Amino acid sequence: MKKIIEKLKQKHRFLVVSHTHPDGDAVGALLAMGLALKAMGKDVQLYNESVIPAVYRFLPSMAVIQQKVTPESTFDVAIVLDCGDIERVGTLAQTIGQMPLVINIDHHVTNTRFGHMQLIDVDACATSEIIFRLLKALPVQIDQTIATAIYTGILTDTGSFRFSNTNRSAFAICAEMIDNGVDAYAVAQRVYGTYSLGRIKLLNLALDSLEISSNGRLSMMTLTQRMLRETRTQAEDIDGIINYARRIQDVRVAALIHELCLNGGVSRGRRHFHVSLRSDGSVDVAAIAARFGGGGHAGASGFTIESTLTELKAQLMALADTFDGVCAQS
Repeated sequence: MKKIIEKLKQKHRFLVVSHTHPDGDAVGALLAMGLALKAMGKDVQLYNESVIPAVYRFLPSMAVIQQKVTPESTFDVAIVLDCGDIERVGTLAQTIGQMPLVINIDHHVTNTRFGHMQLIDVDACATSEIIFRLLKALPVQIDQTIATAIYTGILTDTGSFRFSNTNRSAFAICAEMIDNGVDAYAVAQRVYGTYSLGRIKLLNLALDSLEISSNGRLSMMTLTQRMLRETRTQAEDIDGIINYARRIQDVRVAALIHELCLNGGVSRGRRHFHVSLRSDGSVDVAAIAARFGGGGHAGASGFTIESTLTELKAQLMALADTFDGVCAQS
């Protein structure tokens, strides 16, 4: 951390990025890090390839996050946040990986240790926790805007302090962020309080697609591009739907298959899918995701695959009999 802090003080032009289809932690860490560097007088561009989900657009200063990197821009440093692999940043992965200095800040156990410098803490509840620690060591004030970003990142990545990654720091940092002006009730209302009609219709279709393995250990839901068009929803509306499958009694692992809208590279009925995995704590789903080239945490992971839907479902269902071999550590 000391070496990274030195670079943050020395360098001037920064590109700060987080993973595509960002969750609350990816957005919160991105905003907090970027705004802190700006407050230090740095030349900073915040980038995420995807549209920021509507549920997080209430965050102050959201407009500074761009979906494109200015072509003529040059950077001294790229800071990659909440990405287990450089490819998670999207189409600019190769370009970003070739920048003069790449700093990899993350909390995923499956992180590939890419970049020139790494700050990876798998015991952190969220990447936003690591960013908080960095900012405390930098000559910058954590104002209400930065505090709200950090608070939202920790709140969402711990599932409102319900997930197993919730630690003492999660509560201590959030308490300090509230002291810095965060309205905890307002954040909760914006993140969890309201849903669009389209999202409710999408949830209904997801529940209709629910399948349970023969031994009752795995639940699986499927969302296709047709379902998104039918309900006039976007990929961002899928966030959180998997939790309905995870909370079914006796289910150890929940899987959500999401058909991606990608062009090219498919044939004979094969399509691109993203599979999200959630565990009840007894199965290490990061180990499962790693088999398919993905990663994440023991309790929440995912991977992207090219397959037919029938083949993919069969592969996932077959996993239900192997859970004893991928038990999570207590």
